[in-house]
Amino acid sequence: MFLIDTNRQGRVVTDAIVNQSIDNYLVNDLKLPGHGLMMYVNQPAVILGINQNVMAEVNFPYLAENQVQLVRRTSGGGAVYHDKRNLIFEHIINGDPQDGSKFGDYSVFAAPILRALKDMGVADLAISGKSNLVVAGRKFSGMTMFKNGDGYAAGGTIMYDLNVDAAHQALLPSSQRQHKGVASNRVPITNLRQYLAPAYRDLDIQAFKEALLCHIFNVDRLDQIETYHLNDRDWEIIDQRLDDKYRTDAWNYGANPGYREYRAVVLPQGRLHLNFTIHQGTFRNMALFGTVAPAEQLSAVADRLVGLPVTAEALTAVLRDEAVLQVLGNAAVTPIVTALTTEAPDEG
Repeated sequence: MFLIDTNRQGRVVTDAIVNQSIDNYLVNDLKLPGHGLMMYVNQPAVILGINQNVMAEVNFPYLAENQVQLVRRTSGGGAVYHDKRNLIFEHIINGDPQDGSKFGDYSVFAAPILRALKDMGVADLAISGKSNLVVAGRKFSGMTMFKNGDGYAAGGTIMYDLNVDAAHQALLPSSQRQHKGVASNRVPITNLRQYLAPAYRDLDIQAFKEALLCHIFNVDRLDQIETYHLNDRDWEIIDQRLDDKYRTDAWNYGANPGYREYRAVVLPQGRLHLNFTIHQGTFRNMALFGTVAPAEQLSAVADRLVGLPVTAEALTAVLRDEAVLQVLGNAAVTPIVTALTTEAPDEG
């Protein structure tokens, strides 16, 4: 196993959208042979699984008020909250490294993490429910995988000192979720800091990351680890993938199960996202979400748009209804009509 350094020209990258896209580049483009491991820290972000519905998982007002990124990954699993007191690890496999790695086997990828944490004083560690890592029965990491050809990535979180209150506020509780798509399973979570030996309890996140990596690789210093450093050519391709897909709102906000089209409009009271499907000239499915109004009010408006013909006249008649105007306001009518009746621009 070797280390993959995700710093950019010696600088730590904490943009969650960038970090989340690197594994796709390593699996789909670079394809370094063997078994690599990367570990990074994100700024505050909610990370969703590829098959999840954002309006069912995310507290949009909280994200907007607290500058929390929304990021959709290309693997499955549930929605999780990251911040700068949380580590993300990812194993990158291309070909057969002949070390027991096997797609779908979470235990082989959890093993070096659990062994290192045990060396650092954490007791009562286990894997629960196939892909969760737990300490004293409480989850501190959820793992997921994705595969492309002979390459795949397997990774998860390591909660060192995550702001658990922020995590609860950023993600909707199950009682408020109604959706198509894969639902997150909210389970009790805990931080590792309190379980570590005293020498590791008061580290900043980068120092904790370095200590953990040294234990994983059984070395005293990071420079003793065989390491691949992302270079300028790597970053050029990563940047292109970000522009094409991973940084777009159409991917992060709009790639929700059950909807084919995505638009967004900026209104005086905030940003409104629109997901919809058109069939035979009418709106078959419609979802409105964002920060412009409470979710239940936006859902009620969306329901009134389902079944309408895709014409400015039909949409305007509903959007100018007094009950709808109380939710969206008069300034929303023209932007929404334009968004829903104009063909999406070619992004590629």
